Amino acid sequence: MALPEITRRTLLAGSAAAATIPLPALAAPVERFPIWPKAPPGGEGLRIQDISVKRSATGGPDDIAWTHVATPMLNVIPAASPNGAAILIIPGGGYVRVAVGREGSSQAHMFAARGYTVFELLYRLPHDGWAAGVDVSLQDAQRAMRLIRAGAEKWRFDPARVATIGFSAGGHLTARLASRFALKTYDPVDAADTQPTRPTVAGLFFPVITLAGPAAHGDSKRELLGKDVTPERIARYSAETDLPADMPPTFVACAANDPVVSPANSLMIFAALQAAKIPSELHVFEKGGHGLPMKEAGQDHPWPGLFERFARNHGL
Repeated sequence: MALPEITRRTLLAGSAAAATIPLPALAAPVERFPIWPKAPPGGEGLRIQDISVKRSATGGPDDIAWTHVATPMLNVIPAASPNGAAILIIPGGGYVRVAVGREGSSQAHMFAARGYTVFELLYRLPHDGWAAGVDVSLQDAQRAMRLIRAGAEKWRFDPARVATIGFSAGGHLTARLASRFALKTYDPVDAADTQPTRPTVAGLFFPVITLAGPAAHGDSKRELLGKDVTPERIARYSAETDLPADMPPTFVACAANDPVVSPANSLMIFAALQAAKIPSELHVFEKGGHGLPMKEAGQDHPWPGLFERFARNHGL
């Protein structure tokens, strides 16, 4: 495996939301490393380059998104005071891009300040032509979970206490990781692949879930299905279908005024979780748009604490 890349957080260049979060003065640097020891599987004959773009003209230098991903990576944001648990964050981007920087998101640093060792995943995208097709992102999510558990002693947490949370299209990938953890998406490449992929707990935030009907998110549906929009493929890749009885406990949250991903997605996955008798909890906040804020009216927004409470109640 390539040597880790170490970066320092640049607080002044971060988002305004990140600046509001109290961070330890002597926090360890963020570590980055590729998740595959050699080339990722299924890329034979492809010429893909890692390409990132700024998310906005006024954003800081690390406010970026990746439109093409040749080298899937993990950011590691160390816990300020480790509580023995870890969280894998899967960012969104509609499967058009992956909205994650190199220095850790505000959400990642917030959870690290609460004692969790946090990992953020830069995953590959189906539109780059990987052999696994739609499942290429799931390959990376499964591999990330295995690497995280394989490194539990190094990063000082219990490998049985690893949650995963996803935002927007990352919520879709998180839901698939939680429900398709037993699906073999690649052949083992090293000893880390003996580790389990089932998260202890899953958190889905304003998630893309269904690819059917008016609630489907247009970009995600197009990127995942292309022109092959058969009922069978819609059902196969809609995250609310065929939930297994051993799916991990799942927390769902969204805002009622989300203009990008219909809140109906959250209602659908919660209904499916309840039907499958999976321990689950749903919160629909009145406001928040497409992205629950860290602060509201000058106070901490309740969503992180609500998720943390749910996760603790289910083994995290």
